[in-house]
Amino acid sequence: MKKLDLYIIRKFLGTFFFAIVLIISISVIFDFSEHIDEFIDKEAPLKAILFDYYLNFIPYFANLFSALFTFIAVIFFTSKMAYNTEIIAILSSGISFRRMMFPYFIAALIIGVFSFVLSNFIIPPANAKRIEFNETYIKKKFRNKERNIHRQIEPGVFIYMHNWDTGSNTGYRFSLESFEGKELRSKLTARNIKWNKEKNKWTINDYFIRNIDGDKESFEHGKKIDTTLSFGPKEFGRKKYLVEAMNFTELNDYIDQQTMRGDSNINAYKIEKYKRMANPFSTFILTLIGASLASRKIRGGMGLHLGIGLLLSFSFILFLQISVVFATNGSMNPMLAVWLPNIVFTCVALYLYRIAPK
Repeated sequence: MKKLDLYIIRKFLGTFFFAIVLIISISVIFDFSEHIDEFIDKEAPLKAILFDYYLNFIPYFANLFSALFTFIAVIFFTSKMAYNTEIIAILSSGISFRRMMFPYFIAALIIGVFSFVLSNFIIPPANAKRIEFNETYIKKKFRNKERNIHRQIEPGVFIYMHNWDTGSNTGYRFSLESFEGKELRSKLTARNIKWNKEKNKWTINDYFIRNIDGDKESFEHGKKIDTTLSFGPKEFGRKKYLVEAMNFTELNDYIDQQTMRGDSNINAYKIEKYKRMANPFSTFILTLIGASLASRKIRGGMGLHLGIGLLLSFSFILFLQISVVFATNGSMNPMLAVWLPNIVFTCVALYLYRIAPK
């Protein structure tokens, strides 16, 4: 690598991380001023505010807008280089525009890998702590409003609950049916089922079991029984928060499990998975757009470059949100919904690269 490569990489990464620190500092101040009343009213400990909430809020927020920060960083320092005629000097020295893009993509690769590792392995456990703090001190306690809950917890095993109480982790009018093929083999009905946190088991109260073996039937009745089942109380909480706290492997396993159970929100989980792969890739697209756009010295200078850049970046974000809505509430394929903005803006990037000063 030449000195020019290192110069551009330092400029790129330095501007990128400076923008992140600046925006996050402002965001933390605004977030604290917004929630200070809740912190005081609910007597949130200072240690929990700093380490459980804000320490985990920072990587989440930074990764959420990493593509936007990348774009702004490229526009800012490239426009400044163009304004100072550094781009003209580089191209006049015999270095092609394509060769000049090499350090840009090295820096974009560093940011992309950083974003991928953050979103799939570091942020999920951090989200678990942040969300727990959020539920305890900021948001109102979640209440599951579902009625007549049906789930397939494993092949051939189905559960039913009339309703679920999130506060006491109790399901009422519970039943569990086991099938072999299309034939019912056993059915358990109970007044309620309650999660025992100390034993890490389910407690089934006032149960009645009917076992079927061909023409023979047997019955069993009891007041209370402790057992393990292939589901936990978290499955009846906020599903969006649940998947945000899963790493890449856990999310894949959860999607397979919920597909088997016929969960109606399966598209939302797949969107979360594909976003974690598509967002790092968008770093390269926005880098190419930013460098191609800002490398030309124009009247209006950096301000015009930043204005056009922000318009394109917000168009990208808006496009992504619209396609995600179609996938969540319509029939659009989740993978296509997440990757479509990347595909469209790749075409925009290639066009801008083609007309960039050579």
